[in-house]
Amino acid sequence: MPIMERNEGEGLVSIRGFSGHGFRVGDTVHAAGLLIWPEAASPWSPPPFDALGLEDFTALGAIQPEIELLLIGSGATLRRPPRPLIEALNARGIGVEPMDSRAAARTYNLLVGEARRVAAALYPLNA
Repeated sequence: MPIMERNEGEGLVSIRGFSGHGFRVGDTVHAAGLLIWPEAASPWSPPPFDALGLEDFTALGAIQPEIELLLIGSGATLRRPPRPLIEALNARGIGVEPMDSRAAARTYNLLVGEARRVAAALYPLNA
């Protein structure tokens, strides 16, 4: 698993590495999907990509301060999430940026380091 060293100063949670077998956050490897935001990371068991809905992101509603941007990592290749999901998240004031999971992991770390209110929902690379 390639290691992406980032400064986890001030208690910010970052992604340390990823492979086809999961994502490393701290010393834990999340073998399936991952939902991560600056204060915490959680295993995520998402549905098939085309079936993603607002109900798959209920954990984001409890995060304070609120998330302003959600990176959706679609696995090894870029796929666009369903339009109704994007519209529902936008209506709640959350911007959505789809990208492949590698790019989403790197971008998440960069934005967290800039103190942005960002979360990432990452499908495993072998999904």
